[in-house]
Amino acid sequence: MTNSVLVLGTQWGDEGKGKIVDVLTEQASLVVRFQGGHNAGHTLVIGTEKTVLHLVPSGVLRENVMCVIGNGVVVSPDALFKEIDMLTARGVPVEQRLRISGACPLILPYHIAIDQAREKAAGKQAIGTTGRGIGPAYEDKVARRAVRVQDLLALERFDEKIDAACAYHNGTLTGHGIDPVDPEAIKLIAREYAERLAPLIDDVPGMIHAHRKAGNRIMFEGAQGTLLDVDHGTYPFVTSSNTVAGAACSGSGCGPGSIDYVLGITKAYTTRVGAGPFPTELFDEVGKELGERGNEFGATTGRQRRCGWFDAVAVRRASILNGVTGICLTKLDVMDTLESISICVAYELDGKQIDHPPIGADEFERCVPVYETMPGWQANTAGATQMEQLPEAAQKYIKRLEELTEVQVHLVSTGPERNENVVIRWPYD
Repeated sequence: MTNSVLVLGTQWGDEGKGKIVDVLTEQASLVVRFQGGHNAGHTLVIGTEKTVLHLVPSGVLRENVMCVIGNGVVVSPDALFKEIDMLTARGVPVEQRLRISGACPLILPYHIAIDQAREKAAGKQAIGTTGRGIGPAYEDKVARRAVRVQDLLALERFDEKIDAACAYHNGTLTGHGIDPVDPEAIKLIAREYAERLAPLIDDVPGMIHAHRKAGNRIMFEGAQGTLLDVDHGTYPFVTSSNTVAGAACSGSGCGPGSIDYVLGITKAYTTRVGAGPFPTELFDEVGKELGERGNEFGATTGRQRRCGWFDAVAVRRASILNGVTGICLTKLDVMDTLESISICVAYELDGKQIDHPPIGADEFERCVPVYETMPGWQANTAGATQMEQLPEAAQKYIKRLEELTEVQVHLVSTGPERNENVVIRWPYD
C-alpha cells in the first residue's frame, strides 16, 4: 500500500511540481518540505486564482492538510511572514496548518548581502543565484555557525551567535566594499521573529512518524530539480542543497523506508533558469515559441527561462539518482503546434558518443546533443483527461520518452487546472 509519496523535479526545476503536489494532497494529511529556501517558486492555479508559494508547502490550500517545513530548509523569516500574511489576507488559516522544525537555519541580512556581493564580483562567471542568501546560509550550516529557528527561543544565546556571525561575515562584506551589517538591528527584529515563529515550532520527525504509524498519507515536496543538486547537478551551476530523493530523509527526519513512491515531475521539453550548461537549448523560433506558449518565466524571480528539446540522457540519470517510480509529464499541450519534435537520445563529447551526463559543468558545456526526430501532432491536447483523447503522435511521443528514460509515465498534466490530467496510475494506489 502506498502511503508516502515523494514529488520532485527530474530536470533543472520549474517542471510544474506545485500543481501536482496540490492535486495529490487531496488525499494527504501531511505535506513535508525538506530542502531549499525561498528561491523555489511553486505556482498553483485554482479556478481563476493563482497562488505562488516559495516556502509554505503547496498543500496549505487544503483544509485537511498539515504542512511542515523540515530541517533541510533554510528559512528567511521576512519571506515566510510575507507569505503567511498574503495567505491569511486571502482567508487561508495558514498558521493553523503550518509547523516548522526548530533545526532550520535562518537566512539573515548578512547572507543576502554576501550572496549579492559575490554574484556582482563574479561578473560573467556568476552562477545566476536569486541573490536571496540561500547559499551563504547553507555554508553557515555546514560550517556549524548557523543561527537556527530554535535559537529564537533563547534570545540571549541568539544575541551571542549574532555577534559572532556578524564579526565573521562583516569582514567579507567590507572586503567587497559593502557596508557591514549591524548586529544590533538584527537582535531588535529577532524579538518580532521569536514572537511569531515560536507557536509554529514543532517536532517534525515526530509528526512524520505519528502520521505514518496512523496509516495517514504523507507527501514529501521537493524544490528546484535534480540537475541542480549540489552533488549530482551541473556543478558549480547548482543550488546549495541536495535536491534528490535521499534528501527527503535527511531534510525532514525519517528513514528511507518511510517513502513508498517517488514521482518524478518532468516537462515535455526542457527549461533552465540562470547560467550553466544546457545541451538542448534552442536559440531559434521554436525555442521562442516554447517560451511564449509555456509562459516560461520564473515564479520566484520573473526571469525568462531558457528553452530546449527534451533531454532523455539527463532525465534517465535523474530517474536513476532518485529511484523514480513513475513520471508525471507536464506541459504536453505547449508542444501542440510543432510540426516536428526532437529528443536528445545521447551526447557527443570530444568526438565520442556517451549515454550519461558528465560530472562537471566544463565537460557538460562541451556536450553536443544527438537527436532523434518525431512528427508533431499539431492538434489540441489541452484539458485532456483520457489517453485516448490524445493524438496518436502525442501517444507515440510519450511512449518513446518511457523507452528512453526507462520509467513509465503515470500522469500527464494537460493544463494548469487541478482536473486537467491524464491518470494512468495514481501514485497513492
